[in-house]
Amino acid sequence: MSQESMVPGELGDPAVRGAEIAEPGAVTIVVPTFNESANVRELLHRITESVPTRLPCEVVFVDDSTDDTPEVISEAAQDCPFPVTVLHREEPVGGLGGAVVEGIKAATSDWVVVMDGDLQHPPSLVPELVGTGERAHAGLVVASRYIKGGSREGLAGGYRIAVSRGATWLTKTLFPRRLRGISDPMSGFFAIRRSAVTAEALKPLGYKILLELAVRSRPREVTEVPFVFQDRFAGESKSTAQEGFRFLRHLLGLRTASPVARMVVFGLIGATGFVPNLVGLWALTRTGLHYVPAEILANQLGVAWNFLLIEHLLFRDRRRHRSWWDRTGRFALLANADLVLRIPLIALFVHRFGMGAVPATALALVMTFVLRFVGTEALVYLPRRGRESRTAPRRAA
Repeated sequence: MSQESMVPGELGDPAVRGAEIAEPGAVTIVVPTFNESANVRELLHRITESVPTRLPCEVVFVDDSTDDTPEVISEAAQDCPFPVTVLHREEPVGGLGGAVVEGIKAATSDWVVVMDGDLQHPPSLVPELVGTGERAHAGLVVASRYIKGGSREGLAGGYRIAVSRGATWLTKTLFPRRLRGISDPMSGFFAIRRSAVTAEALKPLGYKILLELAVRSRPREVTEVPFVFQDRFAGESKSTAQEGFRFLRHLLGLRTASPVARMVVFGLIGATGFVPNLVGLWALTRTGLHYVPAEILANQLGVAWNFLLIEHLLFRDRRRHRSWWDRTGRFALLANADLVLRIPLIALFVHRFGMGAVPATALALVMTFVLRFVGTEALVYLPRRGRESRTAPRRAA
């Protein structure tokens, strides 16, 4: 990781709308960049014009670029009257959200303003974000496109507008209490008090860092200011279908942070596993195979299906605690040990109550559900104590 720093100087002196801002270093502007060399000169110029001297400022670029963006930032920073830092990451862990977290860790100011590097977020709004937060004693100030005075006009095309609105509706539906007071949880433009966030507690995945901050940090006081989403100054949007899938995985990870929520999702995944299990059982019993060996064989289909979904949707952030072979072996052993309890239940339902093999199997799967969940979380995905204590210092570093 390389770092370049410039020396602070003087700016113009427009008012900050009556807000009393503490010194020194009242605001750190964090800008995550990926191949934005055509935009950064203009961005720094507009920040210079917009931020007054009574609001001491520093700019931290966290750069994941594969082009000459870091060099262009360093050159442009020589003309800036405030400190400019470039943190270039060789490995873009966590995507844009991970870059923002690195910027928050590097910030030295009471307020951190996060904004994109493509000038779709107007730098002229930075003093208002900080000033509004000071006056309202807020921990988080969101620049919103969806309150009076705001607009999403810079979103190109009906498809991106539909995706943005759909994502907003989905997140507010899933987190009605934690996103209360935030009309635009998909915004990438906001100000947060550094004291309101513990960067180490964040687990960003992709580009929707505001959602991560609002859900995990839960700032007590939240307010909003309207802003008009601008056209991109230069270059092309980095929004892709892959980023969309990362957003959905991130959303699921946030929603399953509590044990109860994880159990619900575990149950839904298990319910989908009924299909390959029961189809396999039906096919094997149709060939004349006895239902007991048929159930043992068919169970492997459900085990494989559930393992794949649980790995990628439910416990994705815990996979690092054990190797793939260790997790696979433990999951398969646990799932098949479940048969020790399930087969006697199936036999009871079939011989005592006259049920068919398929409905008896389905009922037994439901009855052993809680045991499967607790066993999976405790034996497959919880970190080993020794390993966790050894890796914790490295993560903090």
